[in-house]
Amino acid sequence: MIVLALLALAAPAQRGADLVVHADRLYAAPGTVIEDGVVALAGEKIATIARGAPDSGGSDVIHVAAITAGMIDASGRVTPGQLAVEQSREVTPNVAVAVGLDVYDVGWARHLESGVTTVFVAPDSYNVIGGFGIVLKTGGPESIEARTLRADAAVCGAIGGRPSSGNSPASGTPRMKSRRPTTRMGVEWEWRKAFYDAEASERVPERAFPGSDVLRAVLRGEHALVVEAWTTQDIRTAVFLKEEMEREGLGDLRLVIDAGAEAWKEPQLLVRTGTPVVLPPFGDGRVGPERAFHAWNTAKLLRDAGLDVALSSHGAESPATTLGMQAGYAMRGGLSFDEALAAVTTTPARLLGVADRVGTVEAGKDADLVLWSGTPFEPSSRVLGVVLDGELVVDELPD
Repeated sequence: MIVLALLALAAPAQRGADLVVHADRLYAAPGTVIEDGVVALAGEKIATIARGAPDSGGSDVIHVAAITAGMIDASGRVTPGQLAVEQSREVTPNVAVAVGLDVYDVGWARHLESGVTTVFVAPDSYNVIGGFGIVLKTGGPESIEARTLRADAAVCGAIGGRPSSGNSPASGTPRMKSRRPTTRMGVEWEWRKAFYDAEASERVPERAFPGSDVLRAVLRGEHALVVEAWTTQDIRTAVFLKEEMEREGLGDLRLVIDAGAEAWKEPQLLVRTGTPVVLPPFGDGRVGPERAFHAWNTAKLLRDAGLDVALSSHGAESPATTLGMQAGYAMRGGLSFDEALAAVTTTPARLLGVADRVGTVEAGKDADLVLWSGTPFEPSSRVLGVVLDGELVVDELPD
């Protein structure tokens, strides 16, 4: 592996580094653990990793119990709710959530302090199709654009009760919510109509609408499609929609299910379409606006079925719902440590198309690290420090 090949570069490569971090155990990637590991950083990148006592050459050296790559939340949800949603219509694939984000939102700091250095943020799920989500760093320059890794990572939408919530048939005095859809069936109808109209719009221009070109790109597989679907009935609808588009020869959707709390009920649907799942944070059994039942062993069942699984915190504010805690809960449900580590690093990095920059501790990648007081994801361990783009931005290290 690349990681192991770099061990021969040990001491000399550390001289002149901007920062050197030494740990009892370096979890460079799922399945790759380096005892007595050293990471040398140069600017915003990882210069080398090595085994043995650090030779700082005058650089600052930090000693901790464990190091992992900066965690990646596949459903970060740092948005101002409905204020970031286009209100004039339900299908807005051409809208980008980036224009509605606040770089000073306290949610970024909460992510960063818990060890999350990269997030995927989707438009809130009030619209059927909400538009482009974004992959970006949780800290750094005071500009969303400067923090962005991928501005068009996926087109996002929702299936379920949320997009129709508050809508009603037009009667009496017109109001903003006097519109369709008003039911789950209506939500499905909006999805199907949007795709069929988008596909036909090149031949029949009057069927075009704002964003129809974006949906044609989704049908061609040029953009992933992230669909929030909490319950089994909504997951079914998303999978059946994908299969219908393929059956009708309209395209091949690169579908990802977000918030798939009840994906454990019918995993064969997801297996036959190769659909990855982003799981919501654990709760008291019933979670989210749909009060879906999220079993403790959901991640384990999906992984055993061969599915890609990423974990998320949904930007929750409680310390008990951080992404690291989600990994610990998933281990309690049966995931191995390496599977849990993958679910918050390498898997979301690959699904979001940013694996060339983040997700592992590897020379040449972004210098994003989490410094732990003990074994990661254990209840007794905590985040002592976070390195983002080579800078120690969270520092609770002992003096």
